[in-house]
Amino acid sequence: MVSQTNEQALEATIEKQLTGTCLEEKNSIADGDLPFSQHHGYRLGYPQDFNAHYAIDNKQFWAFLEATQPDELEKLQKTGADWQQKVLERYHRMVKKYGLLHLLKKGLDVDNAHLTLLYPAPLASSSEKVKERFAANIFSSTRQVRYSLANTLQEIDMVLFINGLPFATLELKNPWTGQTARYHGQKQYRIDRDNTQSLLQFGRCLVHMTVDTDEVYMTTKLAGKSTFFLPFNKGHNFGAGNPTNLSGHKTAYLWEDVFSKLSMANIIQHFVRLDGAKKDALNKRTLFFPRYHQMDVVRKLVADASLHGVGKTYLIQHSAGSGKSNSITWAAYQLIETYPVSSDIPGAKSLEQPLFDSVIVVTDRRLLDKQLRENIKEFSEVKNIIAPAFKSSELKSALEQGKKIIITTIQKFPFIIDGISDLSDKRFAVIIDEAHSSQSGSAHDNMNRAMGKADELNEDDMDAQDKIIHAMQSRKMRGNASYFAFTATPKNATLEKFGSQQGDGSFKPFHLYSMKQAIEEGFILDVLANYTTYKSYYEIQKSIKDNPLFDTTKAQKKLRAYVERHQQTIDVKAEVIFDHFIPKVVNSKKLKGKAKGMIITQNIETAIRYYQSIGKLLAERGDPFKAVIAFSGTKEVDGIEYSEQAMNGFPENETRDYFDKDEYRLLVVANKYLTGFDQPKLAAMYVDKKLQGVLAVQALSRLNRAAPKLAKKTEDLFVLDFFNSVDDLKSAFDPFYTSTTLSDATDVNVLHELKDVLDEAGVYEWHEVNQFNELYWKGADAQKLSPIIDIAADRFNVELELEDPDKADFKVKAKQFVKIYGQMAAIMPYEVVDWEKLFWFLKFLIPKLIIKDPDSEQLDDLLNSVDLSSYGLERTKLNQAISLDDSETELEPQNPNPRGAQGSDDETDSLDVIIRAFNERWFQGWSATSEEQRTKFLNIAESITSHPDFEKKFKTNQDSYNRDLAFEKIFEEVMLKSRRSEMELYKLLASDPAFKAAMQQSLRQMVER
Repeated sequence: MVSQTNEQALEATIEKQLTGTCLEEKNSIADGDLPFSQHHGYRLGYPQDFNAHYAIDNKQFWAFLEATQPDELEKLQKTGADWQQKVLERYHRMVKKYGLLHLLKKGLDVDNAHLTLLYPAPLASSSEKVKERFAANIFSSTRQVRYSLANTLQEIDMVLFINGLPFATLELKNPWTGQTARYHGQKQYRIDRDNTQSLLQFGRCLVHMTVDTDEVYMTTKLAGKSTFFLPFNKGHNFGAGNPTNLSGHKTAYLWEDVFSKLSMANIIQHFVRLDGAKKDALNKRTLFFPRYHQMDVVRKLVADASLHGVGKTYLIQHSAGSGKSNSITWAAYQLIETYPVSSDIPGAKSLEQPLFDSVIVVTDRRLLDKQLRENIKEFSEVKNIIAPAFKSSELKSALEQGKKIIITTIQKFPFIIDGISDLSDKRFAVIIDEAHSSQSGSAHDNMNRAMGKADELNEDDMDAQDKIIHAMQSRKMRGNASYFAFTATPKNATLEKFGSQQGDGSFKPFHLYSMKQAIEEGFILDVLANYTTYKSYYEIQKSIKDNPLFDTTKAQKKLRAYVERHQQTIDVKAEVIFDHFIPKVVNSKKLKGKAKGMIITQNIETAIRYYQSIGKLLAERGDPFKAVIAFSGTKEVDGIEYSEQAMNGFPENETRDYFDKDEYRLLVVANKYLTGFDQPKLAAMYVDKKLQGVLAVQALSRLNRAAPKLAKKTEDLFVLDFFNSVDDLKSAFDPFYTSTTLSDATDVNVLHELKDVLDEAGVYEWHEVNQFNELYWKGADAQKLSPIIDIAADRFNVELELEDPDKADFKVKAKQFVKIYGQMAAIMPYEVVDWEKLFWFLKFLIPKLIIKDPDSEQLDDLLNSVDLSSYGLERTKLNQAISLDDSETELEPQNPNPRGAQGSDDETDSLDVIIRAFNERWFQGWSATSEEQRTKFLNIAESITSHPDFEKKFKTNQDSYNRDLAFEKIFEEVMLKSRRSEMELYKLLASDPAFKAAMQQSLRQMVER
C-alpha cells in the first residue's frame, strides 16, 4: 500500500492531532467518548450536526450548555416550549450585530438568563473551580461541512468549534497533488465560497485559513475577489515560508501548537480584537487575528519573564510596518498577567501574585495611547487601569496609585528611571517603542533639558536610541525593572544594552522579524525595488584672483553645500520632481488617484526654498493640488522669519491630518516625519539629503506601508535620489535587511541582448508583436488580442518542442526584459519603439507560458522574484527623461575661513585645484576651456536666433507649452547641422541628459534677453 498524499490524508492528519482519531478510523471505535489525545482533546464532530442557518454545531452547543449551566437553561425552559429556538434566534441576532468575539467574552443574555459561551483559561492564581470550568469547554473539529443554504452540496474542508461556535474554517491543499494554499486555497475562498452564508459572514468566525503542507495563509474578512490574505508562517532563512520539520509537515505547528486548547483560549482572550466602536456597523469594523511572529514574540517574552524574573533586558527587532503597535499592545496586557514559575526567581513575591506591578509603555506614537485604552477595555474586566504620564508628577502619581499600564514619552524616559529607582518595592516592565520617536526636532531639546545635558549634547547626533542609552547609562540602574525594546533598526549600543549575549560574547536580538521576511510576506513593500539615483553636476568658477590654500575635504563639502542650497539649483530640482510626479503619480492615478509624495531636504532653509519653488510651479499649472511643509520652530531665510503654521495656514499639530486629505499631494520635510510617520498613500519620495545608517532605513521606510484597499504594490513605489549613491543605500540597509534586493545601476544595453535572445527563440514573429500593439493601443476588443498571444504561447508550450530548461530560460529572460524596461522607461532619455512594443506583448504572453518541471514550485518562486515591477506602468506614450539641470549654474562661493590650512597635517590645495577637482567629480563633461565654451555658446545662440522658426514659433509665441516644444526642435536642428564641427559636444549632448538640459536652459536665457 502506497502513502496517501492527497488532501484527505492531510485532513486526517490534522483531525488525529486534534481529536486522537479521525473519520477513517471511527468504524473501529465504539460510540461515545473517543480516546482524545492528552494535548488537545477536541471532540470529533459530524457534518450532519451543523446548522447552516445559525452556523453552529447543534450537538456540541447544547451539550456544553446542558453540562455547565443547567440552572440558566431551567430559567429559559419555563418561558415556553420554544425556548431553544428563542436562544438560537437571540444568538443569531447578537452575533450579526456584535460578532462572535464579543459573545465569547461577554456571554449571551436571553430573558432572565445569562449564558456563558466560553470559560476563560485559568491564570496561575486561579482557583480550582476556574480550572474545572475551563476544562468543561468543548473543542471540536468537523470535516466536510456543508455550510451553504443556497448550494447545499458545497463543502468546507474543516471547521473548528468551541462549544459549538465556529472559530476557524480551513481549506486544505496539498502541493504534491498540484494544489497550493498560496494560490488555489486563496482562490477558493475568494471565488468559490459564498460569503453571504452565515458561517462566512464577517465576524461570525474569527479566522479563515488556507493550509497546505508547506504554508498557511489567513484572513478575518471574506470579501470576494477583494479578500486580503496574510501569511501565518514561521519564516525561513530570515525570509518567508517555513523551516523543514524533521518530524512531519512544515505546517504541523498549526495543529500541533496553535490549535491546542490553551493556545486557542489564549488567542481568543488576549490576542483577537475588534477595532471600532459598538455603535459602528459590524462590517465597518476590523477584526485582528495575530500574525505568527506577533503571537510568537509575545508568548516568548511572557514565558522568559516567568522563568527568569525581573531585571532582564530584551531587544525585539521587528521590521518597520510589520505591526509593532499590536505586538506592543498585546505584550503590555499580557505582561501585567505574567506569573513567576518559581518564588525563587528575581522579583517574585509569590506564585499567586503577578510578577510586575505595572507596565510602562514609552512611545511617541499618538495613536498607541488610544489603541491601548480601547484594547484593554476588550481584554480586561477591570477598567481604568491605564494612565498617561506626560509630566514627572503624573508619572509618580500613576506609579503610586498602582495603575497597571502607564503610557509616557521618550522625553520623559529619564524620569521613568528615576521613578523606578524611588519605588524600589515595586516591579516594572518597561516597553520602549523607539522606532517611532523622532517626529520633531524639538524632541531633542526636550530630552536634553530633561537630562540636564543641554549644553553637552549635539542634538543632530542623537536619535531615540541614543537618548534611551544615554539615560540608562547616566543613572544607576536598579533590578526592579525589565526592559523590552522594540525597534526595526538597532544600533550597536542598543544591541549591547538590550540584546541577548551569546556564548561567544556577541549580542543578538531576543526575537527577530526581518525586513526581508516582511517584504516577502507582503506586510511592507520593497522601497529599494525602484530606486533611482541622480548624480549632480556642477561648474564652479572662482571669483577671486589669488589662490589661498584650503583644507581640501572641508572646502569640497562647503562648495557642494553652497551649490545645493542655492535657489537656482533648488528650482531646477523642483522642476525635475514635478516632471516625474505630475505624469507618473498624479496623472497616472496611482493608488486609485490618491498617491502622495514626500520631498526630503537637507535642512529647514532648504525645505523652505523647496516649498516656495513648488508653490510657484503649482501656481503656473493652475494649482492642481496643494503642498504642505513640516519643520519645527521658526527659521529666518533671506531676512524673513518662517514657521510651519504660518506657511501652511493651519496649526502645526494638524499637519498630519491635513496631508491625509486628497487635495494635499506633496509633503516637504527636513528632519520631521522621517521616522514615525505612517501614511500608506505615500508612493513617491524625492531625496535631496545625505541619508546613512539607521536614518536612511527609517526615512525610506515611510514608503513601505502596504495599502491593500488602494491596491498598492511594490511597482507603484518610486524613489529619486539627488544626493546618495546606490552603494550608500546598500550599506545602510544591509545590517537590518539580512538580504538586500538593491543592485547596481542597470545598464539599459542589456535590453538589446535580451531582445536578441528572445527574438531568436522563435516563440513569436515580429509582425505579431506589431499587430498586437496596433490593436491594443486602438482599444480593440480583448477577443482580438487573445488569438495573437495564444498562437505564440502554443509555439512555446507545444510546437517548438522546447526542453524544460530552454523554456525556463526563455521565460526568465522575458520577465527580466519586462522588469528592466519597466524600471528604466521612466528615466531613459530616448525612445526605442521596439522595446516598448515588446514590453507590452510580453506582459500578456508571460502568464500563458507553461513550464512543467519537478521543481516547478521553486522555479515559479524564482520567476516571481524577478517580476518585481513588470506590470506597474500605465502610460499612453513613452515616459520623458528625468533630467537634472544644474550643471551650468555658475555660482560664487563665499570666501571660506580656512581652518588648519597653515601648519597643519590636513591635506591642502589651492582654490584652483579644489574647483578643478570638484568639477571633475561632479561635472562629467566638456573638455573645452571656459573661454572656448563661451565662444561656442555665442555661436550656437546666434544660429538659434537666425533660425527661420525662431521669431514666429518661439519669440512671439504666447503658448508656453508649444514655445517649449519649438525651442527644443530649433535646438535639435541647430546641433544636427553643426555635429561635424562639434562632434565632441554633439556626443555629449546625446549621452548626457543633464548636460543637454543645462545647455538648453543657458541658451534660452541668452536668446530671451
